[in-house]
Amino acid sequence: MWLLRKPIFFKKLVSFPAFFVILSRLNTYERRMEGYLGQEASIRFDQELFNQYKFSLDQLMELAGLSVASAIKTVYGGYMEKPCLVVCGPGNNGGDGLVASRHLAHFGFSNITILLKEPPVKELFKSLLHQAQKNRVKVSYDPTQFNEASSMGVVVDALFGFSFKPPVRKEYEPFVNILYTAIAKSIPVASVDIPSGWDVETGPGNTLFMPQMLISLSAPKICSKYFSGPHHFLGGRFVPDELAQKYGLILPQYPGTDQVVRIV
Repeated sequence: MWLLRKPIFFKKLVSFPAFFVILSRLNTYERRMEGYLGQEASIRFDQELFNQYKFSLDQLMELAGLSVASAIKTVYGGYMEKPCLVVCGPGNNGGDGLVASRHLAHFGFSNITILLKEPPVKELFKSLLHQAQKNRVKVSYDPTQFNEASSMGVVVDALFGFSFKPPVRKEYEPFVNILYTAIAKSIPVASVDIPSGWDVETGPGNTLFMPQMLISLSAPKICSKYFSGPHHFLGGRFVPDELAQKYGLILPQYPGTDQVVRIV
């Protein structure tokens, strides 16, 4: 093994003890994190971002959606020519999905479809959908055409966020079933902040839904402790240090200019 020999290159740059310290820091750099947010804490956290730190809703959605798209591109960049389905719910989590679809198009994903239950009513969501469509993103309101899901490259789960409480309402069951079908067919599913159908604190409960990727936003929620997929990212580079400290959070450092950091 080369480490047992005297490496000519390293001996002039760094001692062996220092070399192993550097290796250790490289291995733990992205993963140092403490603290999680429950449901009520998540709601208060967002309200403080709005009220004390003067973020607007569309500003936070833009940052969140960019983070989601960045994480997906990092892991599934090889799927850009395959169909990408973004399943969006009626709330802010769905808004994050609308933004993410636009950024995925900018990143080179060429066949993106947004799936919604119905056309949005709020002006912000209308604008986000319009922006996505102007970037060659298609829109569907018919979940039955994706029941097989066999041709999908990546499915983005932006149905429900931290305000959701199980069970899933009947009208959204066909949308959740698309996610379950994708998992059963080994199609990658990337969940935005909370895997849809999970309780924000107690996790999957009786569901067997385990996405391959979870992109936590702002800070990981308690349910992320139950996530056992291979890819967990955090997108929250906008969180003020003072606010993180108030909620007992030690968030990982973001490398370079990246919008996301890998937790696992």
